Amino acid sequence: MRDRLSIFTITVAGVATATALSASTTLLYAQATAAPAATAVSPKTSWGEPDLQGIWTDETDTPLQRPAKFANQEFFSEAERADLDRVRSVSLGRDKRSARGSEADVAGAYNAAFTPKKKTGRRTSRIVDPPDGRLPALTPEAKRLAAADREFRLALLRATDTCKNGERDCIGGTYDPTPSPRFDETPPRYGAAGRMNRHNGPEDASLAERCLMGGLPELGQINAIGDRISFRRIVQTPGGITMFYDVGQGQGWQRNIVMDGSPHLPAAIRQWYGDSRGHWEGDTLVIDVTNFSPKTDFQGSRENLHLVERWTRTGPDTLEYAVTAEDPTVWARPWTAKQDFIRQSDEENRIYTEPRCHEGNYGLPGLLHGRRTEELAFAEGRGSDPRTRDANKADELDRDPLQ
Repeated sequence: MRDRLSIFTITVAGVATATALSASTTLLYAQATAAPAATAVSPKTSWGEPDLQGIWTDETDTPLQRPAKFANQEFFSEAERADLDRVRSVSLGRDKRSARGSEADVAGAYNAAFTPKKKTGRRTSRIVDPPDGRLPALTPEAKRLAAADREFRLALLRATDTCKNGERDCIGGTYDPTPSPRFDETPPRYGAAGRMNRHNGPEDASLAERCLMGGLPELGQINAIGDRISFRRIVQTPGGITMFYDVGQGQGWQRNIVMDGSPHLPAAIRQWYGDSRGHWEGDTLVIDVTNFSPKTDFQGSRENLHLVERWTRTGPDTLEYAVTAEDPTVWARPWTAKQDFIRQSDEENRIYTEPRCHEGNYGLPGLLHGRRTEELAFAEGRGSDPRTRDANKADELDRDPLQ
């Protein structure tokens, strides 16, 4: 099912937080929009470490990259934010309907009631370095790999109405009523960058449909469910820190930070969320993350991704997160992004159950079975060729003005 169909299985913590937000919108908005100010004395745990514990979420919307129309403007003015909030509040977004019974219409089944739209944040982008708020230029090899991925995905679309009608998803491609001979090829790279127009196997589906998330850094784009519904629960013990990420449609995951000063795992051991080794620099938790699996994908970066995260308590209910990412095989230079988190009520979120990704558990086998059924029907002279139908009609929603 579509990513946007998946939000139904929001955890109790997310629901409770949404309720709390509705009851105190003015206060939380004031907290979220105020510039972070470091406290003179950071809260401490009973054993003397800076206390980062609690359930935290970003109360505002900020795109990862700065939209071109805001050029080198790092912060919005209050008037600009108010205007953006006004424009965004009347945008249909996920409430936009398509032709009744079409796949695009079904893709909007979980509308804005299930995907809350936050107020506009202070920053014009989460990326703060480079100064233009954009990802650095790609290396020639990264461009080649990205082009190969794009070319393969366009090949699977060429016989569909998406290309026939010149729609956005087919930009760079051409229409040909004959399905591409590449339809059953192995993709150029492991399928982690999004769904393809086929269901030959689980890897053709999106990570969300497979009950997986992209992992670190958790910096979703505007309109991504992992961005709008995203919480971290931090728990500390003497010598250990754990973070639970409550994201997306219930694809929460646990992250343990090794704090004993030991080195990273051997290079041959690779993990979906990498290997996190932390230490304190004053009141800031610094986490070095390496050893990512080559099956992960963050903006094109895979096993060579290296992150340095900084978590700093900036007030009684505020937490600043800064992450520097580097991968010399993908980007021309390292880059840094920031997020400001607001602490949620421990009382209202005291029930915090483990999320379950039900739609992935049951929907994915259904997608695979459905495609086999369509192929069998076509082979028997019933129905149309499944290769000529775009099963991924999703991008007909209005774009968020922040993009």
